[in-house]
Amino acid sequence: MANTITEVLPKILAQGLLALRQNSIMPRLVNNSYSTEAAQKGNVINVPIPSALAARDVTPAVTYAANVDFTPTSVAVTLDFWKEAVFQLSDNDVASVMNGTIPMQASEAIKSLANAVDSYIMGKATAFYGAAGTPGTTPFNTSLTMAGTARKLLNKQLAPMNDRRAVLDPDAESNFLLNANILQSDQRGDQGGIVSGSIGTKLGIDWYMDQNVASYTPGTGWVTGFIASTVGGAVGDTTLNIINATASGQVKVGDIFTLVADTAAQQYVITVTGTVSATVQKAITFYPALKTTVATGATLVVIGTAYVANLAFHRDAFAFASRPLQRASENTDNTMTIADPVSGVVLRLEVIRQNKQDYFEFDILYGEGISREGEV
Repeated sequence: MANTITEVLPKILAQGLLALRQNSIMPRLVNNSYSTEAAQKGNVINVPIPSALAARDVTPAVTYAANVDFTPTSVAVTLDFWKEAVFQLSDNDVASVMNGTIPMQASEAIKSLANAVDSYIMGKATAFYGAAGTPGTTPFNTSLTMAGTARKLLNKQLAPMNDRRAVLDPDAESNFLLNANILQSDQRGDQGGIVSGSIGTKLGIDWYMDQNVASYTPGTGWVTGFIASTVGGAVGDTTLNIINATASGQVKVGDIFTLVADTAAQQYVITVTGTVSATVQKAITFYPALKTTVATGATLVVIGTAYVANLAFHRDAFAFASRPLQRASENTDNTMTIADPVSGVVLRLEVIRQNKQDYFEFDILYGEGISREGEV
């Protein structure tokens, strides 16, 4: 039986990798260049983020110019998620695999892992502060205006012009596709819309559909408008004391607000979940730091309606890592690992013989970090 399993493993793993790649949308679109050495759950990968530098005049002199100090930062990616999907094959099923047919249950196991990774990465978007469109309204219903607005916000956030991506839920993608400029080949320049149903690259952004795009529901503490307390806020602050005359409740990580008096309409996102009060000043913590002074009594405008969190972002806004798992023993006869060069996901397959059947276990180890730059 050992020889049979040795022959079956590569076939199931190869076919499983194809199913994984087809269902892994987000891992293919984000920065996934950190999957090399074997690791264990809880290991941390520090992804460097370069510092911005300013150009200076060249001044010929007999002495060397002064060195320029810079402080590069990093994003910690913790490999804190270890997921598995298990299925069993009878001896007859194993024979089918040898003939090139992968059982449907094996494909379903792979899909469950791909969906888990996909949803996990998109869940990190609660760290982002840019928002466009009308909450609760599917975009692109009558025009592509929101696509242009998303591009504008990416530009304002200094996202590089290349490697921009967007993922849409099925409703938003349908609206986008049925727009005359996207559907008709004489408008879009190719037949991808009408033939393959793909949006492709439009307005400098690569567009994709993902069924795992989820809805976001803001915290209950934003039922009515809040105002800044008697303390106010200064440029550079990342906390602000607020009070609400009529309501109390929770504010969540991912809630987005602006300040009425801010003519630039800078958006901020809550980074620490907490409870705000109708009678006592409470501090909220947010990102980015205040761009303008907040006067006493300034009104906060909050996105308080649930919405589908379609995403537009630069690839490097996310840092995804998946690594092969270290084994406690040297017995690897019934275990095989493969790294997908497209999605960056490292998939392991292990086989255990029980009750006259072979139990196949796919598992993956992964983590995600956020740079916050280049998203909407």
